[in-house]
Amino acid sequence: MSVHDSSSHPLDDPIWTALTTTQRALAEGAARARRYPTEITPFAALADTSPESFAALAGLMSPQDIAVLFTPDAVRPPAEFRIALADTGEQMIVGTQVETPAQGVDIVTLGVNDVPAMIELTALTKPGPFNARTHELGTFLGIRIDGQLVAMAGERMKPAQYTEITAVCVHPSHRGRRYGQMLLSAISRQIVSRGEIPFLHVFTNNHSAIALYRRQGMEIRRRLHVTVLKKQD
Repeated sequence: MSVHDSSSHPLDDPIWTALTTTQRALAEGAARARRYPTEITPFAALADTSPESFAALAGLMSPQDIAVLFTPDAVRPPAEFRIALADTGEQMIVGTQVETPAQGVDIVTLGVNDVPAMIELTALTKPGPFNARTHELGTFLGIRIDGQLVAMAGERMKPAQYTEITAVCVHPSHRGRRYGQMLLSAISRQIVSRGEIPFLHVFTNNHSAIALYRRQGMEIRRRLHVTVLKKQD
């Protein structure tokens, strides 16, 4: 069954849209299945839910790989896969942009030299997949306190005219200081200045994060299914 038609919204299948529009140069695969390079992110997408498309995805994966899918409907893979995670997430999009200026701290642009600190922070706070080359997907901003990276946020998927905000995280010892809101405001401002529309994904049960994003003017657009697939051993 096809999951793409002329009436579907670009964000209904954001990974496929990104890998066939703005980020198609990064795509591994072809007409039936595509993914980002694994050192960037484990995200993948199918052209449809046919056995042929699942077989194409399997052909892209090593036994150690995972494929993370964001889809409008629940995924029922064939026997060659096992489901490592099946959950739902809320897709949120900017409504009325809220400005939260940085107060008492400097927001800096992060680069390749910051990757070890970015990986350390995301490993601690677990905002979602963050690999050695994830930072190549877009701008990442951070806040350092006494030389330590304590908060960050950045850009990931870029489906059509939309840009996803990702890796919004704050070190546990530095929470309650509005660093997350400051970074959300700063990264959203950069996205909008380029004529793009900010959006993000958050697990349905992460109520505190959803509340934070609402305070920054984000609104829930729709619910998506999040599925992590592995090849059967």
